[in-house]
Amino acid sequence: MTALTMDHRIAASARMQKKRLFAFGIPALIFVYLAYIFISFDVGGLYHRADIDNARTLVADSYSYKTHVARDNRSGEVSVAIEGERKGTYPEGSSPDWVTLGDETVVDLGAGHIVTYAGTQVSYDIPGYGLVTADPGRNGVQAEFPAGELPEWINASKNRVTITTEAGRLTITRNRTEVLRYFTGWELFFFTLDSPFHGKDLGEMIGLAFSSDRLVEGQSNIAAMADQFLNNKMWQHASVFWAIFETILMAFLGTFGAAIISLPLAFMAAKNFTPLRSVRFGFRRVFDFLRGVDGLIWTIILSRAFGPGPLTGALAILLTDTGSFGKMFSEALENVDKKQIEGVASTGAKPLQRYRFGVIPQLTPVLLSQVLYYLESNTRSATIIGAITGGGIGLLLTQAMVTQKDWEEVSYYIILILLMVMMMDWLSGILRRKLIKGDGGGH
Repeated sequence: MTALTMDHRIAASARMQKKRLFAFGIPALIFVYLAYIFISFDVGGLYHRADIDNARTLVADSYSYKTHVARDNRSGEVSVAIEGERKGTYPEGSSPDWVTLGDETVVDLGAGHIVTYAGTQVSYDIPGYGLVTADPGRNGVQAEFPAGELPEWINASKNRVTITTEAGRLTITRNRTEVLRYFTGWELFFFTLDSPFHGKDLGEMIGLAFSSDRLVEGQSNIAAMADQFLNNKMWQHASVFWAIFETILMAFLGTFGAAIISLPLAFMAAKNFTPLRSVRFGFRRVFDFLRGVDGLIWTIILSRAFGPGPLTGALAILLTDTGSFGKMFSEALENVDKKQIEGVASTGAKPLQRYRFGVIPQLTPVLLSQVLYYLESNTRSATIIGAITGGGIGLLLTQAMVTQKDWEEVSYYIILILLMVMMMDWLSGILRRKLIKGDGGGH
C-alpha cells in the first residue's frame, strides 16, 4: 500500500467522522437548546397556570353578548340589562320576550331551562337533572339539589351557588340573584334601547330614511340615524373613529416628518457630497443612535418629558425613522449616477440646483417606496405606541383588554385596526403606481 493511498484513506475517514459528528451533534444541540427553553421559560408551569375556562369565556364574549336578569334579594327589585350595564338597561316594566315580569319573574332560557324568582326563593328547572331551589338570606344561600353527587357544573357553598349549563348561568348570593343568557352577535351595536330606531330591520330603516315623518324632532331621519349611531352610548363609535384618525395621524406625521428631516441630513453623511470624514462620521453616528433606540423606548422617554398624547407618539416615530431614513438615503446618495449631475452642472446650475435636478429625481423612486413602506409599518406600530402615550385606537384596545369585561369591543377594535392597515396598504400601492411608475391603474 503506497503512502498516497494511505493518505487518501485517512482523509476519507476524517471526512466521515466530521459527517457523523455533524449528523449527531446538531440534533443534540437543538435538543439541549429546546430543553433549556422549556426549563428557563417554565413551560410546564405555564401549562398548569393556564385557565382554559377563562379563555373559552373570552372567546365566546368576542362574538356574543349576554343579557343579565338580576334581582336584589333585599328589595325584590328585578332589572334586565344587556351586558349588565346601566346604558343597556331595559326601561322599567319592559323586558325581552323570554323574560316574564310580575309577582313571579320567569326566565325561559330555552330547551326547557326555566328559572323562576318567586318571593325570596329562586328555582331552576334543569332538564335531565331536576329542580334546584334556593332561599338566599342573612344566613347564606339555603339550596336544595336533587339526590346524588353534585355535577361539576354546579359550584355550591354556604354563601354562593353557581350553576352553569349550555343554556346560561345562574348565580345566587345572599344579596343578589343573577341569570346570564348568551346570544350571538353584538347587541346594541347600531342603536341603544332608548333609540326610536332600535329593533327595526333593514327594510324599515330604508323606508324611514326616505320618509317625511320624522322620528326625532328637528332632525331628518337620516341625520338622526347617523347621530344616534355615532353617539351610541354602548359602543361610542364617534370616539372610536376619532381614535382611528389619531392613530393614522401619528403614523403620517412621524413618517413624513422623519423623511423631510432626514433627506437634507443624508447629504451630510454621504461621502460623495461631504468630503470631510469627521462630519460624515458624526452624522452617521447620530443616525445610528436614533434608529438604535427602539421606538417604544423613545415613546416612554417622550411621554415622561411631554406628557401623554398622540403628538408624543408621532415624535417617537419621527425620531426612530429619522435614523433609519438617514442611513438609507445617505447610502442611496452614494450610489447616484454622476453623469446626470455633470449634465445639470454643464448648464451653469448652482450646487443646490444640481441637487434638485440631478440628484433628487434619481432618488425619488427609492425615497417614495421606503417612505410608503414605513408608513404602512408605522400604522401598525402607532397602535402599540398609542397604548403607551394614551392616544389612538391602541389606548381603547388596551383598556378593553385589561378590564376583560367587554371582549366584543376588543374584537371590534381589532377588526378596525385590520381594516385600517389594509386601507393604508391599498392607498400606498396606488401612490407607488402613480408617483413612481406613473400608472394609476390596477395590477
